[in-house]
Amino acid sequence: MKILIKNGRVIDPASGRDETTDLAIAAGRIVSIGRIGADFDASRVIDASGCVVAPGLVDLAARLREPGHEHEGMLESELNAAAAGGVTSLVCPPDTDPTLDEPGLVEMLKFRARKLSLCRLFPLGALTRGLEGAVLTEMAELTEAGCVGFSQAETPVRDTLVLMRALQYASTFGYSVWLRPQDAWLGQGVAASGAVATRLGLAGVPVAAETIALQTIIELQRITGARVHLCRLSSAAGVALVRAAKAEGLPLTADVSINSLHLTDVDIGYFNSAMRLTPPLRQGADRDALRAALADGTLDALVSDHTPVDEDAKHLPFAEAEPGATGLELLLSLALKWGDEAGLALPATLARVTSEPVRVLGDALGSLASSAGRLIEGGVGDVCIFDPDQTWTVVPPSLRSQGRHTPFNFAATGMALPGRVRATLVAGTVAFEA
Repeated sequence: MKILIKNGRVIDPASGRDETTDLAIAAGRIVSIGRIGADFDASRVIDASGCVVAPGLVDLAARLREPGHEHEGMLESELNAAAAGGVTSLVCPPDTDPTLDEPGLVEMLKFRARKLSLCRLFPLGALTRGLEGAVLTEMAELTEAGCVGFSQAETPVRDTLVLMRALQYASTFGYSVWLRPQDAWLGQGVAASGAVATRLGLAGVPVAAETIALQTIIELQRITGARVHLCRLSSAAGVALVRAAKAEGLPLTADVSINSLHLTDVDIGYFNSAMRLTPPLRQGADRDALRAALADGTLDALVSDHTPVDEDAKHLPFAEAEPGATGLELLLSLALKWGDEAGLALPATLARVTSEPVRVLGDALGSLASSAGRLIEGGVGDVCIFDPDQTWTVVPPSLRSQGRHTPFNFAATGMALPGRVRATLVAGTVAFEA
């Protein structure tokens, strides 16, 4: 199909392009930006007047809940949510049931996603079998099956020797290891340690749970030279460690979730289980440090941390409720909100959810590495068209995700978020249209 997108503000953060012009797509590729030949016979014309035409968003952390947790999220519903949020590529962790530790499971998941044609799916393979932290998986076979890296999801490797060997193996073959820094023993609480957790009588997770794990990971990086991506940093002290490690030249990248970027432990209120999240919401100083670190590039990407949870698992006392929240449909708006509050130009804001996540993924994207998260002639036709001036209020029943729980349920207050997705194109096919 040939698609012509007319009169939009075309922004490509990677190249610095920012101009009002036309964009033509054919056979799944961008064939022209700006001067559209008279012989281009479009079968579909999209008028993007007043809208931004940006690369499709790339989300580095989204649980799809399939296989094994279909009651919380089906692949089709969650990929529909991704398309509605302007997300054209996403990375999913391996903590499905069964765990993504066998090539056949990875191939099946990717095959089903391709058939739906709603969003590109890039799975992370399990670092250890069953995420048990004992025996390394067959990383080479999982990579051939389509894994872009290896992770323990939310399960720390307790045995440091196993973690070192995993990093050594990954370094030898150029694989990346994705780790959420949290000490297995100190990280067993349900809220961030501090005055709020104490007042509510909730078991706390100290900042040391993150920094101790971080120092271990960084020291093992020095020994092994492995590429490590840190998932969902949550503290100012953690940011300081990452900044120092990057200054040292270690091959380290990191992201932060939309939850930690906008919320604090005070938002828990009176045991609001919608705020039961992993990592836990920390104090205002931590949130401010995370916002500044994302702005200055210490943190590389902003992620939705999409984790759909069903009604029965969420409507429980705070400490018993399952952690998680839907986020795919909110990623763009919350990125825009942060960028506006931080005083960033729109291209710089969009870079944190487009070109910068692609840089984190690097060569693991294969043939897509040079054009994913970008708008360039000859590149993939993954496009997000949104109206930056239109606001919307999060009303959970209207979300496309099967999980309707979000800490950003502003329906009661009337608070509105900026930016509304008008259309999402994946490989030149319209996957969503408002």
